[in-house]
Amino acid sequence: MPQEPISLRSSALLVIDVQDSFKTLPYWERRSNPAFEANLQSLVAAYRAADLPVYFVLHSDADEAFRTTSPHYKLMDFLDRRPEEPLLHKTTRNCFTTTPLQRMLALQGVRRLAITGIQTEQCCETTARLAADLGFQVDFVMDATRTFPIAHREDGRLVGELGVAEIIERTAFALRDRFARIVETARLVGELAAL
Repeated sequence: MPQEPISLRSSALLVIDVQDSFKTLPYWERRSNPAFEANLQSLVAAYRAADLPVYFVLHSDADEAFRTTSPHYKLMDFLDRRPEEPLLHKTTRNCFTTTPLQRMLALQGVRRLAITGIQTEQCCETTARLAADLGFQVDFVMDATRTFPIAHREDGRLVGELGVAEIIERTAFALRDRFARIVETARLVGELAAL
């Protein structure tokens, strides 16, 4: 993470993998963060009001619901992406490796990123780590991410599970002051309004 603070005026919002594909999975009913949709809508509105860019990303892989040909491969209905807001398609856990995101951000002068989306500890955390290594200052908006319990299996048997509270805590501990500032939606929205 850069030592010198980078102004929010050089920031962009990343909305990662908020797609209907997840609704088809058996653990969807055990998702974290009931305020996720409202928080994400607040952030999108705040970035737009500050005239700052918003990027949407979808994830595709071999799983049926995540194939680009699936009817579930689309943004969730509560999001209203505008035509001028990029929609990128990735095939890796981070948003950079298989997309032109880094080049697009450079062309817009973006040096700071707010990370939101699904899943907290996977695509969101992986993107935050890589973004920091690429020199971006990162705001990881924890309450605008969502995750699910992680099952631990050995030889096909369920031997344990990591709950969502533990996942969120681990992600915060791993990222804080190394790769990102951990921030809540209300605080970031307030900082954007002050611009």
